[in-house]
Amino acid sequence: MKPEWWPGEDHELFTEWAIAQGIVVNGVNPARFPGRGLGMIATRAIEEGEAIVTVPLRTMFTPNSIPSSFSSKFPDGTPVHALYAAFFTNGDPENLKHYEPWRKTWPSLKDFEDGMPILWPSYLRGSKTSVDSSSEQTFLPPSISGSWSSIQKGKSEFHYETTHQNLLSQQESRLRDAWDAVVAVFPKTDWETFSYHWLIVNTRSFFFLMPGEEAPEDRNDAMALLPFADYFNHSDVACNVKFNGLNYIFRATKHYDEGEEIYMSYGPHPNDFLLTEYGFFLDHNESETLYLDDIIFRDLSKTLQEELEFEQYYGNYQLTAEGVCYRTEIAACIKYMAVEDWRNYTLGYSTKNFDAAKSEAIIREWIKTYANEADTVIASLEKAGSQEADLKGSDKVKALLKRWTQIKTLCDQALQTVSC
Repeated sequence: MKPEWWPGEDHELFTEWAIAQGIVVNGVNPARFPGRGLGMIATRAIEEGEAIVTVPLRTMFTPNSIPSSFSSKFPDGTPVHALYAAFFTNGDPENLKHYEPWRKTWPSLKDFEDGMPILWPSYLRGSKTSVDSSSEQTFLPPSISGSWSSIQKGKSEFHYETTHQNLLSQQESRLRDAWDAVVAVFPKTDWETFSYHWLIVNTRSFFFLMPGEEAPEDRNDAMALLPFADYFNHSDVACNVKFNGLNYIFRATKHYDEGEEIYMSYGPHPNDFLLTEYGFFLDHNESETLYLDDIIFRDLSKTLQEELEFEQYYGNYQLTAEGVCYRTEIAACIKYMAVEDWRNYTLGYSTKNFDAAKSEAIIREWIKTYANEADTVIASLEKAGSQEADLKGSDKVKALLKRWTQIKTLCDQALQTVSC
């Protein structure tokens, strides 16, 4: 008799295939969790620090796994992500046959369409329907969409690096660049098939760098796929995963009882990043962060933004349940301090004309602006969910409502920590 968590025949056959390839599976098994899909389960009691999955280099899917007859068709500098997706889309069927047991366990395109905002219809990702004369309706959080419903976002006068904002446009750009690189070599490539494989790679890859190698400029070029290890779901757990050049070793981060789901950390990412890149987000996320950049830039002239940029306090203004980061505090006091006083304050020379109460009042208004955005979008989503036939009972709408409720709660918690 099969256990309740039995994942299905394809997953059972793949597990046998993985072990035959040399992957060491110790006390764990893929499992199906009702309402949550697939994950990894403990099949016995497991002690903290115990090696539970070991994936040898020879079984990993790396650039060396792609036949040179295929990879040589592409120019130097082609993104690794694009090469992987191209191979699974256009590779020789005889070469792909080896991976068939693994590929049968991958999520379907429908699975991605349910969870990945990049595949959602335009009316959920954003529309041109104006809420007022200066803004447009959008249902996705600003960190994902780069848009706001209740305000006109401020203009960023200077370029700066950010890994957790404008997420959807960055993801779409990576996919489009990969597509352009592949159709230049395989003009008849099917868009739907290629984008599906691109998302497979995007959601199932692990950081891969041989010992002694320098990290590439683009972290996405240091990736590998690890059969069987890709069953692990993400949670806020201490990460105990190491690659020693021969094996990728996954160790238990705590004691697990038989039947308990085992998680691994994908990294310290906010929920908006997790939703965009992986199609899920956590109920409780220790790395949860919102960004106030668009709100703050509305309040600052080009001259003041230039001062922030010069002093290296430009952008990435973080809001958590505990309050705001120091960069945000620095941006607040530039609003009322004379520039010379502000410079001396940032350098630690003087506190002349710094007023904590003024800074706190400014910061509270910024947080309230974000909280009002949450209220505005929640109301719009509830209205759309009740009036639009194709949105009634939609899991996408439910997910967005849940995410925006999290955002509103975080803003309310942060406001309690900022006293005037």
